[in-house]
Amino acid sequence: MTKGSFGCPFLLPQRQRAATVQPLWEEWYAGPKSHKIIERVSMQEQFGQKNQSFEFTGSGWEYFKIWIVNLLLTIVTLGIYSAWAKVRRLQYFYRNTRLDGGSFDFHGTPQAILKGRLIAFGLLIGYNAAFEYDPMIGLGVAALLALVMPWLLMRSLRFKLYNSSYRGLRFGFAGSTGDSYRAFLLYPLLAMFTLYLLAPLAHQRIKRYQFDNSRFGNASFSFGAPVKGFYILYLSSLAVMLGSVLLAVALAMMMGSGAAGAAGIISGLMLAGPFIMLVMLVAMLVVGSLFSAYMQNLVWGSTTLGPHRIFSHVSARRLLWVRVSNFIGIVLTLGLFMPFAAVRMARLQIEAMGLAVSGDLSGFVADQQLNATAAGEETAEMFDVDISF
Repeated sequence: MTKGSFGCPFLLPQRQRAATVQPLWEEWYAGPKSHKIIERVSMQEQFGQKNQSFEFTGSGWEYFKIWIVNLLLTIVTLGIYSAWAKVRRLQYFYRNTRLDGGSFDFHGTPQAILKGRLIAFGLLIGYNAAFEYDPMIGLGVAALLALVMPWLLMRSLRFKLYNSSYRGLRFGFAGSTGDSYRAFLLYPLLAMFTLYLLAPLAHQRIKRYQFDNSRFGNASFSFGAPVKGFYILYLSSLAVMLGSVLLAVALAMMMGSGAAGAAGIISGLMLAGPFIMLVMLVAMLVVGSLFSAYMQNLVWGSTTLGPHRIFSHVSARRLLWVRVSNFIGIVLTLGLFMPFAAVRMARLQIEAMGLAVSGDLSGFVADQQLNATAAGEETAEMFDVDISF
């Protein structure tokens, strides 16, 4: 096991020698070996590929000014301004995300977001009222909501991507309603009825639906992460979590081993209750950071945009440090550190990503812009509601 792999078996790469560039997330899994890096660079030169890293130019102080105004106006307007606050927040983070000298942008309107939130709020009120009136009616309403949820999620994806752009060219989403029901309803139900043994499969199918149906101009994204990668990640995280719990319980039992019999063990467990909770909280924080980092690397590192490959190499240790230090900062400042925490997390996750460009990125974007109108654009009315969950 290589240094920096955190002891997880899924960090080792598959040794494939095809005449393509090795996905960078596989290289990162293998650990920092210089000969692999040299081999990757030489292969990129041979096939005309060049890495373009994402850059985040935002700062905590800049975003703090936006955040504090958003917070105050949201409170004064009893939450109505939250739609405008979301647009300002997304525009700030999008416009400060850059790739090869170009920036992203968000074009959604506050009115569309407010409309979507009113719909979601109405559904929530109806759901709670139905359960208050009669539990059986409530179950019926819950079933109806489950049936309509995949369609709402599909519309939300369309809204988000259609209103996102890079260098003025918008993204898009072409997922069908039938595929949305398979991804967001069928597979989650299968996971639930199999005691979540199929949860990794359901997760992979959802990601595949999201990415395979996304596009930039006329160029399509393609998602190639195998189900096996999701299972290894889930099982490794579960093993670490269960091991931590068993270790905490064993230590607690040892604390009570001084007294005779079962009474001593029980008393030891009771006395060590806070210790067990502390160990479990630390384990959840560590496992959560590992899971988030490796999932981002797996998902984005298995995605391509036309001839270009996306890569991600988020460091789990850095992610853990940012999460812990952000939490401490938020507690010590009574929440005022939250905008700084958001900027730190965005910078970590965004700047860990990049694009292995095949050819010229500017030319690729220009081609997409020329062909965008020929493909036919959806009317704006199709994307006038944002249902966020």
